[in-house]
Amino acid sequence: MIIKLFFHILQISFGVIGLSIGVSLLSYGFGAYFNILPGSEWSALMLTYGFPLAIIGMALKYAELKPVPCLSYSDAVALRETCATPILKQVRNDVIRYRYGDEQHLEEALKRIFQYGQGGGIPRRSAPVLQKIREEVTDDGKYCLVLEFEAKALTLSDFEKRQAKFTSFFGPDITAEVGKGEGDVFEVRLISNSNSNAKVSSS
Repeated sequence: MIIKLFFHILQISFGVIGLSIGVSLLSYGFGAYFNILPGSEWSALMLTYGFPLAIIGMALKYAELKPVPCLSYSDAVALRETCATPILKQVRNDVIRYRYGDEQHLEEALKRIFQYGQGGGIPRRSAPVLQKIREEVTDDGKYCLVLEFEAKALTLSDFEKRQAKFTSFFGPDITAEVGKGEGDVFEVRLISNSNSNAKVSSS
């Protein structure tokens, strides 16, 4: 229960919270200071705390990286706890919550896989951008986390020749498959090789 509550808190924008509280304290503080609103004796305190909270809220809002949409099919959700690897669970949890200070989701993973600015790599400006994720079950009953990237400057071959790197980085116990979506969208399917018999035995 505590872990679930903590995770839900991470899905809330701290920038919005800080900015909202700070601006509210400042607004009421000024109103009370000029006797427009009651509570003049508290006006100095509200102004003292409202200003830094508003500044912190604006800073967090500026550095904020919004969560990506996640489509989860019911059969995949039922498999997640027993069949998804710890890394796949972590990837899912990381990208569907607010992050601060990162330029994009999975920044470190993409940097290593596509080797920005290195020999055989790609320019950083051409880096794929994670647009959404999807949880589904493969035809043979395995849990699969699908990463959907937009990459206007890349081709399918750019992803195909790095398929082994995706498998290595997000492993162990996963197989990575790459494919082309609509337009400039490319899919990386991270398929868990963990035993899915738990679903059968529990049904």
